[in-house]
Amino acid sequence: MDEAEQADPEAPDAVDWQGEALDCERCPARAAETPPRCQLGHSCAQDRYAPRIWRFFRNHPEHAEAWFAHPYFETRAIAAHYASELVLAPLLSDPDETVRRVAAERVPTRLLRRLQQDPHREVRIRVAQRLPPAELIGLCSDPDYYVRLIVARRLPQAFLARLSDDPDLQVRKAVAQRLAPTALHLMSRDAEVEVRRLIAQRASGSLLSSLARDRAWEVRWEVAAVAPAALARQLCQDTSAEVSAAARERLAQLSGDDEPPL
Repeated sequence: MDEAEQADPEAPDAVDWQGEALDCERCPARAAETPPRCQLGHSCAQDRYAPRIWRFFRNHPEHAEAWFAHPYFETRAIAAHYASELVLAPLLSDPDETVRRVAAERVPTRLLRRLQQDPHREVRIRVAQRLPPAELIGLCSDPDYYVRLIVARRLPQAFLARLSDDPDLQVRKAVAQRLAPTALHLMSRDAEVEVRRLIAQRASGSLLSSLARDRAWEVRWEVAAVAPAALARQLCQDTSAEVSAAARERLAQLSGDDEPPL
């Protein structure tokens, strides 16, 4: 074996997942039509030490499916990394979430619907990352905020309004950045200034004029930065020095002057 493959001298003893000594003569791999070239303490599917399991399946991916029923979750999970994606369906119902997560990363997308209600967030996160955007509607009400955040970033724009009143700020911010211009008014009264600022950056017409009266100076500042001339002149009289300064800069920008009007 090459230097990179040599066993770590500080690695734990070669024992199985229950801490028992390994017996190569009783290993199921020996019964295969083409027995693998494995090595106790270095490359072994029965070992409890994950790097040895990885070496085994990296060298013998053709054996991976045969280990899907092994009692040790680590063995099943690593086997799932190397098996053909076409044979992973049985692992979608594996009792361990690590195994199901690996399966969710690799199975054909048509099988992912089976995991939309998985009890573990890490599995549902992979589902949200891989499902076709048009099929993400079912995850809009997922109990985990990060799953919904992924959905907010990938869901077709026509369906984003479903998340406009999401309880999580980060999800609503993602929605505000992508929401169709005709639907921006749905979030113009959001409780959080950060969301209303994002809406102000994209608003126009009567909605922009409405936001020019927002109670938060930060929102009015965003309005001033994109306002048409008439609205910018109004905001020059704003009670906030930051907003009035931004309005003057906007007027100067619109007129092509180098200096904002006093």
